[in-house]
Amino acid sequence: MKEDFIIRIKSRSEQFEHTQPVRVDEDDRIELMTYGSFVKKGDTYYITYKETETIGFAGCTTTIKIAADGSRVGLLRFGPANAQLIIERDRRSICHYETEVGSLTLGVTGDGIECSLTETGGTARFSYLLDADDPISIINRNTLEISVQKPN
Repeated sequence: MKEDFIIRIKSRSEQFEHTQPVRVDEDDRIELMTYGSFVKKGDTYYITYKETETIGFAGCTTTIKIAADGSRVGLLRFGPANAQLIIERDRRSICHYETEVGSLTLGVTGDGIECSLTETGGTARFSYLLDADDPISIINRNTLEISVQKPN
């Protein structure tokens, strides 16, 4: 993998109890800056980077596939903790998610996708709801903002 782009990811997670957000004093936020690859193939942008221990997925490689029209995002993680999430606006899909303690089947519902990427970089933002394989039992909402740029 040719790591010739700077990739910045801002992630926010809101916990839910059933369908209501749980009040917490702090948002669960993570910011990550790394190097990775960025290409456009057809109508899809591919952002690929190696995970670090910072978020607990050392040894994994993540690829984020974003449709240029903002209709769909694929979040694919390969390595010791595999995951495949398909995020589509207002549509629920079932995904496979591996953790240190075992595998989970989760429901994923796209909550919003914005794509301002070009072949030279840019930003994308998307959010999704996770449920415990039951659309009524929402676990959390994750929001990610990704920026991609060439180093100076």
